[in-house]
Amino acid sequence: MREATASTAGMARTGAPHIVVIGFGPVASRLVDELLPAVRSGDLAVTVVGDEPHAAYNRVLVADLGVGRTTVDDIALADTAELEAAGVVLQLGRCVRRVDRARRLVHLSDGRDVHYDRLVFATGSRPVVPNLRGLNADPQLPVSLPAGVITLRDLKDAAALRRAVLDGRRVVVLGGGILGLEAALAAAEEGARVAVVHHGAHALARSIDADAGRVLAAALRDRGVTVASDARSTAVVLGAAAAAAPAEPSFSALELDGGGRISGDLLVLSCGVRPRTEVAAGCGLRTDRGILVDHALQAHHDPHVFAIGDCAEVHCLDTNCLQCRDSAGPLGMIGPGWRQAEWLAAFLVRPETPAPPLPAEPAPVMLLKARGVDVAAAGSVAAGPFDALPGDPGGAHPGGGGAPLRVAVWADPDHGKYVKMATRGGVLEGFVSVGMPRAAAELVLLFERRAELPADRSALLVLDSAGPAAAAPSDPSRTVCRCAGVDQQTIAGAIVDGCGTVSDVSAQTRAGTGCGGCHGDVRALIEEHFQAAPA
Repeated sequence: MREATASTAGMARTGAPHIVVIGFGPVASRLVDELLPAVRSGDLAVTVVGDEPHAAYNRVLVADLGVGRTTVDDIALADTAELEAAGVVLQLGRCVRRVDRARRLVHLSDGRDVHYDRLVFATGSRPVVPNLRGLNADPQLPVSLPAGVITLRDLKDAAALRRAVLDGRRVVVLGGGILGLEAALAAAEEGARVAVVHHGAHALARSIDADAGRVLAAALRDRGVTVASDARSTAVVLGAAAAAAPAEPSFSALELDGGGRISGDLLVLSCGVRPRTEVAAGCGLRTDRGILVDHALQAHHDPHVFAIGDCAEVHCLDTNCLQCRDSAGPLGMIGPGWRQAEWLAAFLVRPETPAPPLPAEPAPVMLLKARGVDVAAAGSVAAGPFDALPGDPGGAHPGGGGAPLRVAVWADPDHGKYVKMATRGGVLEGFVSVGMPRAAAELVLLFERRAELPADRSALLVLDSAGPAAAAPSDPSRTVCRCAGVDQQTIAGAIVDGCGTVSDVSAQTRAGTGCGGCHGDVRALIEEHFQAAPA
């Protein structure tokens, strides 16, 4: 007979339905947080299995932790003592070997089994490790990175980056995505010597066009970041042993196609992520890019299994479903994952009265969060201003519903400013803004609301001009924190109630607990309130 876990025994005593959550990242933490009242009342039993020994923390802010801009306590999302006092059973530092769906058992790496009534996969994603000589290239084996090579996904990686920054060492970031650029800019500002290497013609190639990429590259160089574009990496070169691990060779250079090398002391792999679906696929669940679930987040053909967050791909069984027709897999963003967690928690507590399924998530807005480098983009910006001429009913996008595509561009590369707006019928289909934070804020608002732009597009440029008239319009209903879905009036209400710091506002409203990109806006609202008070 297998040894029963404490959670299984507890469920047998109480008779409460038992929820087992695989994974303990930000999305799983939000789910457990929402389930806590039902656990305290004895209506549910919850067990969480996490492969890290730590309680949940915000992975999005690991780079900030690595450069010393936040602390472990500040990015923590769960208190183990509080959860255990409420009755949640935590199985931390353990992996799931396999799931037996026929018997509804989760087999753990320590040999124990946990029975479930409902199973939730919140396994998130794992970083992509490129196939380079010097790295473990066997996809069937666990990746073991050499000393001096990190993926900036956990607390150990943050500590390695912190040491490099404090010593002013050479940091090489492989990848031109948003997380890599944010880490590069932050590390350079804090004293490290940083180079960014990427294969594309320009950074953020999936979100911005070539001209915006040129303006962004200049902004990176102005802040001391070396940029190597169109550079294909071929190998990781290991050199002298690191002081912390004298028996193990450490990263010394990135070798490029053609024989060139970029030397460094720390290599940060920022080459994207891939949903963790191995355990789900191993127990026979349907997977594609992620674990396939319907609009109620239920796995295909198994009413006892659900998936949320980075590992979940909403694609229902209805072949005529318009929402699923253009499904591109998991969004990989913390905000949609949190909304899924909140919806699923409500369903698990009261499955007899489910809320309407979550609506499809709108096209995401990409925001680069870095001091002095403001980039925002959304939708398609591939077309140029002369690709859609008057009289061309489909514009640059045949089948565009009869309305022509119109593209407006304004560029001032000498001052690091660039804006591009693609509209159809006056409504934004896509935009990119570099170095224009106030115009970007207005464009984000218009894009998310599907509202029409002013007929004179140049009116948006005035927002970033100097002088009192440049103040961006204040809209109480605008969403300040996209991750948690908190609007300006909610934050303003918390400030009136006495919240005087960003952390105070976060504790009361959850604003700023996600990617951290709204911290500046929250801080500005606090300052505006307290400046107005004496007057």
